[in-house]
Amino acid sequence: METKQQVSQDYYLDLESRHGAHDYHPLPVVLAKGKGVYLWDVAGKKYYDFLSAYSAVNQGHCHPDIIEAMKQQAETLTLTSRAFHNNKLGEYMKFVTTYFGFERLLSMNTGAEGVETAIKISRKWGYLKKGVPENQAQIVVCNNNFHGRTTTIISFSTDPDTKAHFGPHTNGFTHIPYDDLEALKQTLESNPNIVGFLVEPIQGEAGVYTPGKDFISGARALCSQYNVLLITDEIQTGIGRTGSLLAVCGDCTCEDACEQQSATYIRPDILILGKALSGGTYPVSGVLCDSEIMDVIQPGQHGSTFGGNPMAAAVATKALEVIKDEKLTQNARRLGEVFRNELNKYIANSRIVQLVRGKGLLNAIVINDTPDSDTAWNICLKLRDNGLLAKPTHGNIIRFAPPLVITEEQLLDCVKIITNTLKGFEKTSS
Repeated sequence: METKQQVSQDYYLDLESRHGAHDYHPLPVVLAKGKGVYLWDVAGKKYYDFLSAYSAVNQGHCHPDIIEAMKQQAETLTLTSRAFHNNKLGEYMKFVTTYFGFERLLSMNTGAEGVETAIKISRKWGYLKKGVPENQAQIVVCNNNFHGRTTTIISFSTDPDTKAHFGPHTNGFTHIPYDDLEALKQTLESNPNIVGFLVEPIQGEAGVYTPGKDFISGARALCSQYNVLLITDEIQTGIGRTGSLLAVCGDCTCEDACEQQSATYIRPDILILGKALSGGTYPVSGVLCDSEIMDVIQPGQHGSTFGGNPMAAAVATKALEVIKDEKLTQNARRLGEVFRNELNKYIANSRIVQLVRGKGLLNAIVINDTPDSDTAWNICLKLRDNGLLAKPTHGNIIRFAPPLVITEEQLLDCVKIITNTLKGFEKTSS
């Protein structure tokens, strides 16, 4: 006899399968409610969320302050388009540029739009400021990158599943291995038409691949030497996730804005933000840079009907205030150490897990099996059964990224769920 959960979930899963595009492969669980670090499915079963909507929900699900800001703005004014001014956007722009230490903001909606915006800005900067011949600009990107799924972005992906049969692909990108400063140096030396280096400080979708300590700082130095814009995609790693306000803040423990932080802060020329910029309640992204770069964009050359709308401005302002007021960056830093230390105790005697890696509360375990195996998927199914939701990436890697509001008691409870689940797979590993 089918349970209530099976009947309910099958109904919703069938609706998606019948009427939606098959563009994702979700874990088979149908969620109906979220609060803080918890999610509930349609049958009322409670789970720890250990993905946080790919780090969009850093502030926790349905944070009351963010929801209240959304309600108030929704009852007042939601959209004007950029044909007119509104009384929220300017205040938001001042708040965000001060918060992150840049002079200007171009507000968009999704992370992919943020990346597309940064590409356009850097190309035009190259033509107007660097003197690159028209239509010759090149942007350096890294292998195994993930910056979104628009036509231009997939053109410089190295994942065949992302780009196959979607051509013709957009030109203008040069690839180097991730975490390879020598390759970056040789590329910048050999091509005077390079205008930017687009990089993730940690490659999240690639399996929370954390580069060597000197990679981003070395890239900053090389970009400065060769008059190339350093463009950091912090859509997933930014806003407290890695235990600092931005991943490029390094090991800084300062609580002030980026421009006041210690020498470990590596300032990009262009910063791309999204996801947690709204606390997961509304699509908001942004590109920040200084006037010398941003001013190449003139009226009519870029924008969006919804970009910079008053709802987005109100929600994003409150979402960033929550990060600071509740010290969620500091919580991520401290509990990330706890999480990796506890997992390493288990891994020391494990055959199923090779290692844990990450920074702050963006972590992953590498399963001792091939990327084309279903071991990691099966582990995630069992984690689901045991009350914790996570998702594999690149086949044999499981990413763990809980909301930053998680407490140490909750985190240790999750560690127990994870390790007890892994024990059931030890005997089947080779």
